Amino acid sequence: MLKAYSWLTFCIVMWGSNFIFGKILVQDFSPNMLTMLRLVVVVLLLVGISFYRKGFKRVDRDSWFPLLCLGVVGVFINQWSFFYGLQTADTTISALILAIAPILTGFLAGVFLKESITLRMIMGSIVAIIGIYIVVTKGRFTSIYVNEGLLWIVLTMISFAVMIIITRVLSRRIDPLTMALYSYIIGLAVSIPFAFTLDNPIRISADSGDWVFLIGTTIAVHGIATLIWNENIRYVDASKASMLSNLEPFVAMIVGVVLLFKPITFVEIIGSLVIVSGVILSTYQRRKYYIGTVSNK
Repeated sequence: MLKAYSWLTFCIVMWGSNFIFGKILVQDFSPNMLTMLRLVVVVLLLVGISFYRKGFKRVDRDSWFPLLCLGVVGVFINQWSFFYGLQTADTTISALILAIAPILTGFLAGVFLKESITLRMIMGSIVAIIGIYIVVTKGRFTSIYVNEGLLWIVLTMISFAVMIIITRVLSRRIDPLTMALYSYIIGLAVSIPFAFTLDNPIRISADSGDWVFLIGTTIAVHGIATLIWNENIRYVDASKASMLSNLEPFVAMIVGVVLLFKPITFVEIIGSLVIVSGVILSTYQRRKYYIGTVSNK
């Protein structure tokens, strides 16, 4: 159990660090080109894994439309808006905005999957929004300035929540590897024309070190961490594992200090605690015990 939690924590560290990795990479690669290049790396990785596991499978006709939506919204728009936003957005605030994705996912599940929307979810949402307001206004409360980058990060958060909903639907008929492979191939196909038309100017680093950093972080974040998470998540309680994901903003803060020399402010700490409290309140599932069974409600 300790080993499983250690590996899951490693995954959270990788995913939280991705905000800093992205901030560094957009200094040397234009956002659309960076999106395309990272998707190339992920697709090659997934193809290699599929060959190794002999996991190439056909997809039925009814699954292609949700797969197309997953590839466009959950992969391309999610990745593109993330890097586009990080050009100007603060990494800590970006991580905190993405931290409220589980709340939006809950509401979308209520609308599209007919899951219940509880009072706890509404209260948690209000608390999380208050936390975001504290961080964005830097504790002044009298004035609020949201730069364009943060708006793109909000789109990243929305696309991530949509991705989870589509994934829930598709997971009933497609295995995870096949779903990931096809959706990333679709995302890559969509990203190619945008990489050569939207970026003005196109920036591609000529430094081999930047390319090693791009490929290495992509494999670590989207490949190794995902595989380790999927392998170890079965050994721990799902609710406890989801609590670990709330550490991502704090990881982004710490890694930001180490790699970007970005100081952590008192307001950011307070706002982070409020946001995480709201997310926990909204997504917490009380465990009820019955004779002979254990049920989560």
